[in-house]
Order: sequence, then C-alpha cells, then structure tokens
Amino acid sequence: MSRNRNNNRMKPWVGWLLFFVTIGVVFLLGMLAASITQRRAEIASVMNNRKIEITGIESRNEIFAENYPREYETWTKTADTTFSSEFNGSSVVDVLEQRPEMVILWAGYAFSKDYGTPRGHMHAVEDIRHTLRTGAPMTPEENPQPATCWTCKSPDVPRLMDSVGIAEFYNKPWSHWGHEIVNPIGCADCHEAETMNLKISRPALMEGFQAMGMDIREASHQEMRTLACAQCHVEYYFTPEGKYLTFPWHNGTTMEGAEQYYDSIRFADYTHALSKTPIIKAQHPDYEIFKTGIHAQRGVSCADCHMPYISEGGVKYSSHHKRSPLASINNTCQVCHRETEEDLRNAVYERQRSADQIRNLVEEELAKAHLEAQFAWEKGATEAQMDDALQLIRQSQWRWDYAVASHGGSFHSPVEFQRILALSLDRAHKARFELSKVLAMNGFTGSVPLPDLSTKEKAQAYIGLDIEQERANKKTFRETVVPQWLESARSNNRLVSLK
Repeated sequence: MSRNRNNNRMKPWVGWLLFFVTIGVVFLLGMLAASITQRRAEIASVMNNRKIEITGIESRNEIFAENYPREYETWTKTADTTFSSEFNGSSVVDVLEQRPEMVILWAGYAFSKDYGTPRGHMHAVEDIRHTLRTGAPMTPEENPQPATCWTCKSPDVPRLMDSVGIAEFYNKPWSHWGHEIVNPIGCADCHEAETMNLKISRPALMEGFQAMGMDIREASHQEMRTLACAQCHVEYYFTPEGKYLTFPWHNGTTMEGAEQYYDSIRFADYTHALSKTPIIKAQHPDYEIFKTGIHAQRGVSCADCHMPYISEGGVKYSSHHKRSPLASINNTCQVCHRETEEDLRNAVYERQRSADQIRNLVEEELAKAHLEAQFAWEKGATEAQMDDALQLIRQSQWRWDYAVASHGGSFHSPVEFQRILALSLDRAHKARFELSKVLAMNGFTGSVPLPDLSTKEKAQAYIGLDIEQERANKKTFRETVVPQWLESARSNNRLVSLK
C-alpha cells in the first residue's frame, strides 16, 4: 500500500515543469495580447493622424502620400525594373524574340506584333500606350481596341465607371478615354478612401462570383487579400456586343469550365490567319491557377507573399512594392519555411525549368499544326475534312495559352500547370495526325515544307506583318496624341503633376 502511494505521488521536478510551462504560456498570451493592442493602436494612430480628408474615388495616387507615407513610398518602388531571376524579372523582355513560334500561334491577333513581360504597377498606363497591340489611333474613331482594355490599368477606371456608367465606359474606343486615364494602378483600385478597407472596385469580379452563385461580400479579410488582386489577374473576355468585360466562371474557375462556357456560346477571340482555327485567347488566369495550388489550399493570400509586412520601429505595415517573392525571400518565403534562401530559390527554379520543357515542346508542335493546316487548305481540303483537326488545334492552343499566360503559374500550382500543358501537347499531336490524314485524302503524303522561324522578324514577315510601319505609326502617336492627353489631364486636375 505504502509503495503504491509513493509511486502515485507527483515528482517534485514535474511540478516545477508545470509551473514554468504555465508561466511561459501566460507570457506568450500576454505578448500576443500586447501585439494585438499595439496593432490596433497603430491603426488608430494612422487613422486619427491623417493630414487630409480623402473621400469618394480619388484616382490621384499622390494624394494618399500625405496620410500613408510608408505605403506610398513602397508603392513608388514598383517603378523599379532592376530585379531579375532565372526566369524574367521586373524589366521588359521581348518574349516573341525569345520564342518566335509564338508569332505563328497568334497570327491574325495583335499579340503577334508585340508581347513583352510585364513591369510593375507604376508602368501600367505607360506600357499600354507604348505597346503595338493598342495600335496608333490619331482619332478615337481610328482605334479598333475597345475601352475595356483600360479596365485594369488605372484607378481612373472606377472613377469613370462611377460617373458615366459601367456599360457606357466599356462601349467606347480605347482612345476615347485616353485624356482621362492617366494615373497608374494604385490606392483607389483596392481601398476605400475613407477607411482604407479593402474593396472590390471592378464589377466583373462581383459578377463572376454571382455567375457561380456566390456572394463576394461574404469574403473574409484574408480572402480579400487575394480577391483584391483577382479583380485583374484572371481570365476574361469581352462580349461581342458592347465589349462588356466578363469572367467565364459560369461553370467554375477551372480551365475546362471556362472552355465549356466558351464552346456553349460559340465564342472565339479571333480566327487564326493561317490555319483558320477559331481561337480563344487566354488572358492571365493567375487567380484560377493559384487556387489549385498548395499555398491557396493552406489559406495563404497573394498579399502574404507579394506584399510582405515591414516593421519600422514600432510600426508594422504591408509593403506595396508588389513584385516576385524571390526578390526578398527573407521577408516572404522564410516567414513560413526554414530552408536557406538558396534552397528555396532553387526549389522555385526546378519547378519553372520542368514546366518550360513541356511548354517549349507544345509551342513547336502547335506552330507546326497551324502551318500544316494552312498547307492542307492550300491543297484543297474542305471544311468537313478539316473540322476535327481545327477543333484539336483550338483545344491545344487554349490549354497552352491558359498555362503560359498565367503569371507564376508554374510555381503557384506546378501540378495543375503541367497537367494543362500535357493535355495541350496531347491535342497538338492528335491535330497533326488528323492533318496528315486530310493531306493524304487530297493526294499529299510527303513532309510539309515549313518556313524558317528562327527569328521573330522572319516569323512576322511570314504572316504578313509590316512591323517597321507599325513602329513608325506608334512613334507618331506617342509624340503627338499622348502629350495632348496628358496636357488635358493636367488642365482638368486629373494629374497631381505632369508625368
């Protein structure tokens, strides 16, 4: 009996251990409470010490600098183009020069003229004026691009939508609003001016959620830290009538769901100039592909990695220098991961290299499919004979474009990214097989002669583009029309200073 009582008695060291564990837990809880209190105090201090009142949709980003100098200063750094990695960076890279097959893939569409990697948000308006894809209109009536192309380039867009109406804004030529849209992506795109709460300023995202039977107003704050980005970093199309911006989410946010929707309304962005295939041009389904990856599944938001927190003294705030997380791994990846910077960087590169191998194969096979289809037409193929091959080309190109147009997709969701590319490669192979049968029906059984596509210039010449003339027209446009737009904006107080 006595021995059992001694065995059941708590050892002295166990009591001390429990005591110190309890003290530690209380200490940590106290630290957490203090941190929350401090954070609330910081927010209250910022809101209570605002120098000016800002209300409504204020599209001039410089106005916000008075109240939020730290956030504004980091936002201005999106003009920096010095960061580079193994796969692109912050400066413009001529993708068509690197991969001339893309000129063939987009023959008949403006992307075959000019396609460069994107720069930071501060360059958004400047870059859309500069690209050959928007043409060189000397008057609004001369421009084929709709005003919808401006939608994600400036906080002037929600201002105009609020004043003239959403449909009226879309249903104008691109150059119609050139004198109004002058401030690059900034504060009013994501924040309410009075409270700085995150908001959805683009109606297409709200309408996309409605198409799925969901209410975006039920989103949590953490979800909003992704949805603010999803206003623009998504797949979309313009309706043929009115050019209304629409997200194809009626069957969900998957690649197949969007394709099913487009097929159901018989939609095509353009008819391919060589193969005569009705093509769907994917935009940049960053949000859709991100959602299928491990980070999204673990509740990580876009802002967690692309807008990391910065601490200065007793102040903690989000950096608005939106860029690749690889530019500051210690503030981004290493917040959660304990590997070295080198290991984390190499892990990203391994995924990107693997995806690029499949991507390059797809582009080679798909370009050949377009060229072989062109050759089949020249040999007298009929529409009935070509139908199966063109359908396969459409499906292959949609999958290729959906993957490669997404920013960071090969890292955000490498399994989904490579699945989509593998499906694209499969359909490109099947399309070429179908075309060989069509050619045989029309008396040709040899190898199809293919043009020299070793450079961007040769590929553009083959599809009939006069790029030198395009550049000359654009130069005249930038030197004559754009200064007029800026002067009008300055005169009407749309710009804080002439940019």
